[in-house]
Amino acid sequence: MLLTIPTAVTPPWTTMLGFSLLPAVVMIAGAALAVWRAPGPQLRSAILHFAAGVIFSVVAVELLPDIVQHHAPYEVALGFGLGVATMLGLRYFTQRLEKKEAAGKEAQPTATGSGPTQATAAALPWGLLVAIGIDIFIDGLLLGIGFAAGAKEGTLLAIALTIELLSLGLATAVELRQDGHGKGRAVAIVAGTSLMLLIGAGIGTTVLRGATGNMLEIVLSFGLAALLFLVTEELLTEAHEEPETPLMTLAFFVGFLLFLLLGMVA
Repeated sequence: MLLTIPTAVTPPWTTMLGFSLLPAVVMIAGAALAVWRAPGPQLRSAILHFAAGVIFSVVAVELLPDIVQHHAPYEVALGFGLGVATMLGLRYFTQRLEKKEAAGKEAQPTATGSGPTQATAAALPWGLLVAIGIDIFIDGLLLGIGFAAGAKEGTLLAIALTIELLSLGLATAVELRQDGHGKGRAVAIVAGTSLMLLIGAGIGTTVLRGATGNMLEIVLSFGLAALLFLVTEELLTEAHEEPETPLMTLAFFVGFLLFLLLGMVA
């Protein structure tokens, strides 16, 4: 039996792609900030907590009620299962790349002298960049899924992902600087990586724009699982690498409450 879902207020695709520019630009700005003055670990952890609270709020307030409202358990189970399987598969793939990258770095100082070692230090960390690129591409798809649910959901999710990518831009630039890349090159690499968000958003807005009925339920459930995975297994995991303090925990709830209230008045 096909679902009858009210048509969401979906903005033009140019508007949706315009919103996707915001997280990409902020990610580049975060990289520029990091090479100018790297933030402390506690500040970065607070940003991650806040971003996790924001995304969790968007999931709970905007996506989840729409999914539950239409009572399509089979479609929800299928979409949610596909989302979890996809994110677990991507984690396995990216972790393997990161391990190879780390093993290569450990082998460099003992395999060569000071001259070759300095040259290889500036080589691109492909494992890290591929992992980040995949993560950003998924974020772009999720942005398309958000706009498939409606203009309000997509806009809130764009703001939430902006906060996440600010932290990611900061962390990536710091890692590149530690690997021996210059300030300008580090920012340029982050800028190139941020294009994956635009590609993912472009695919999401064009492919998912006409989704209705059962297909929309599957797509939204996929996005629900991916966003929950992002919060619990990525943002909060990285945030907890630093000793937890009450202020950091508070940042999560401030982010959740802020977007809860914004969703109510928007």
